[in-house]
This record gives sequence, structure tokens and C-alpha cells, in this order.
Amino acid sequence: MREALSRKVVTDGNVELTGIISTGLCGALDPVLRVGDIVVSGDTPLESSAKFARGKIHTADHVVVTSGDKRALRNQSGAIAVDMEAATVEKTAAAWGLPYFCIRAVSDTADDTLPLDFNRYRNVRGDFSRGRIALAAMARPFTVMQQLMEFDRNCRRAADALGEFLAHSRF
Repeated sequence: MREALSRKVVTDGNVELTGIISTGLCGALDPVLRVGDIVVSGDTPLESSAKFARGKIHTADHVVVTSGDKRALRNQSGAIAVDMEAATVEKTAAAWGLPYFCIRAVSDTADDTLPLDFNRYRNVRGDFSRGRIALAAMARPFTVMQQLMEFDRNCRRAADALGEFLAHSRF
């Protein structure tokens, strides 16, 4: 997750924030979305020469692992994508009276089931243990390891698409 301050204005040493933009990766809930597609949530005006989908992004407190869980979440929430951070940033923007919107790049499609239940490899603070994830993958090198490497490639592709989108956008 990355947060950016939109058009930070500095006058006489004082900083005036004019908006908050939250960026990062998401899982698709809408089956039309593909890996690397950009999803924008919020009504803040955005100019971009790049293609993007506008719709609700649902924030979950856990990784939504299976395609069945993604389908159920879409039906329940009406969202087109899911992440784990945006709602907290949105609440802060609202408390500060600032415009907010969220930009995410799709790392896994609605039809994808992730190679591991990453929720099993989180600590009390919610951080993921890369070591425990690696050990779980090595326990099944011919299935999980290959799927995990493909997921990593998808995440990198999504991150590249996000950077490209931001480079061609004006807020």
C-alpha cells in the first residue's frame, strides 16, 4: 500500500493538503477485470490517457483467497475489487475533510484462487511472514511453488501497470 498526498501546497513554510490518494494492488471481484487492469474508486476528478475501471473497492480484514469467496463478496458488497487497506485511509481523509480516492492494480482475477491461504502466515499485527510462506511453498514445490511464482509475476505486472497509469494521470 502506498499513500500519496495530492498537490501538496507549501506557503510560508506551512503545508496545506488538498487531497489523499491511496494506491496499491487489489484482487478482482468483477470477472471482467484482468491482471494489470487499473481500478479507481471515488468521485474525485481524474484525467488519464490510460484505460481504467471506476467502481467500488471493498476493504477486507483478511486475504480473500478463493474464487468462491470472491464471488460471494461481490454479491454481498457490490464491489468490483477487494483490498486490505483503503477504508482506513478513506476514513482519515474524511476526518480531515479532504477529497480521497483509491487507485489499485489487479494482481489476481475473480476466477483465481491464490496458491496459499496467506491468512495462515500472518502475525498478530497482520504482517505476512515471508519465511513461513516460503516454507509452505517448499513443502509442495511442484504445485504451490510454481503457482506462487506465477502470482509473484502477476503482482509485478500489476505494480508496473500501476506505475505506468500514475505516470500518465493528472489529479
